[in-house]
Amino acid sequence: MTVDVLVLGGGPAGTWAALKAAAAGASVVLADKGFCGSSGATAAAGTGIWYVQPEPELREKAMASREALGGYLADRGWMARVLDETYARVNELAEVGRYPFPTDREGRSLRTGVQGPEYMRRQRLRVQRAGVSILDHAPAIELLTDAEGSVAGARLQRLATGELIDITARAVVLATGGCAFLSKTLGCNVNTGDGALMAVEAGAELSGMEFSNAYAIAPEFTSVTKTAYYSFATFYLGNGAVLAGASGKSRSPIARALLTEPVYCTLDRADAEQRRAMRLGQPNFFLTFDRLGIDPFTDRFPITLLLEGTVRGTGGVRVAGEDCSTSVPGLYVAGDVATRELICGGFTGGGSHNAAWAMSSGSWAGAGAAEYARRQGDSIDDRQRFGAGGVGLRPTGKPDTELLPADIVAVVQREVLPYDKNYLRHGDRLRPALATLDEMWQQARTSLTLARSDPSKVRSAAAMTAHARWMYTAALARTESRGMARRQEFPDADPAQHYRLITGGLDEVWTAPEPAFLDRSRLVPA
Repeated sequence: MTVDVLVLGGGPAGTWAALKAAAAGASVVLADKGFCGSSGATAAAGTGIWYVQPEPELREKAMASREALGGYLADRGWMARVLDETYARVNELAEVGRYPFPTDREGRSLRTGVQGPEYMRRQRLRVQRAGVSILDHAPAIELLTDAEGSVAGARLQRLATGELIDITARAVVLATGGCAFLSKTLGCNVNTGDGALMAVEAGAELSGMEFSNAYAIAPEFTSVTKTAYYSFATFYLGNGAVLAGASGKSRSPIARALLTEPVYCTLDRADAEQRRAMRLGQPNFFLTFDRLGIDPFTDRFPITLLLEGTVRGTGGVRVAGEDCSTSVPGLYVAGDVATRELICGGFTGGGSHNAAWAMSSGSWAGAGAAEYARRQGDSIDDRQRFGAGGVGLRPTGKPDTELLPADIVAVVQREVLPYDKNYLRHGDRLRPALATLDEMWQQARTSLTLARSDPSKVRSAAAMTAHARWMYTAALARTESRGMARRQEFPDADPAQHYRLITGGLDEVWTAPEPAFLDRSRLVPA
């Protein structure tokens, strides 16, 4: 099969990319690891959207609201572009997609959030009606490149049959999501960092990988995360004492306490109107509580922290152009697989900024890929193609059929899930963790094989190992605390480190600073 544009990933970013590529006249195939429309973080829950009316005062407030939190690494130009594009795409969703946004008492449409299942159901239908071919349960195993290094398609696995198939394409959009390390956070177990690994294998770089330690609050008995609701919470230790300093935004006290004892909370700061709105906005948050007979607004319940990694963190593949192209010809990125530093800096924007970025970057990447494909013409279709993948596909040493993906995942999770390693970061803990991960990578690089294992699981294990090494290497390189990249031995921000960190490499991981624009007038209140 040969197409103009191949989109890898069927979440919001992937579906918007497919829609805009098809609208530009390209032939498009969308391949999803799960089932496009029902897999992934958005399809499992409700989410806010960074949707702001085009009024200067409102836009200024929206852009300024998180600049300090993000360490002043965001870019105002990109923020403005995303706000404009998101406004247009949400309106398109309402008018063309006929999404049933609620209305206020005056009958005005409220477009600052969506119910994920309904949103993604409509996105799938729109993609199908646009003439896009959807391949469900078809994870990408590796990218294909030509002799000059341009991306020229991908190798996929059809999970129903186990067969590997090649789809050649004039351009590829990666919309595979971030990496949550199989932490079981709701909807994120398909997010194992596969796209980032494929991008780096093809020659791309990453940015912001130190901003990868996002943890979400969840009841201990469910994987449902809705951290915004915990802004109404009071947190308690096991003896009933209030946990000082803990809040929905300040989770370090929770992480420290959880190292030694249980932590409980009650959403007792929400008033009656807020409680009704919360139940309406996120009904699945309350399902388990209702089944267990727990009233979260009055009863105390145990909580935990689940790692969301680069799903809610801001690190990802470096964006090289306004059309979300990468430094590799023919390769585009959208959604959580791409860095979100451009609009969030070094601190998560939560679901609303991620939703806006998915819509915007997906639209730009799809249109950009279609234009790139058009410029290539038919003459490139006979070019020779090569698999770009390494670990698990092409061992450099003697294959070891006893080395299984589950064993690798267990090692990675021991180094990245614990709060005292990844959340409460200190160089004395990061360095030995990274050494263990480097050793695991080298073993996998030498010996991991597809012989006894599911190819997609092999590659996911490799991707999680690579992701962990990139984020810890970047974390050690940033010897300060900025955004969510906080170092216990370097508690303050260092003005000399006001830059983005570019990361790359596979066997040898490297980092390099990239200048970030700094408007110093914004650092001091007028």
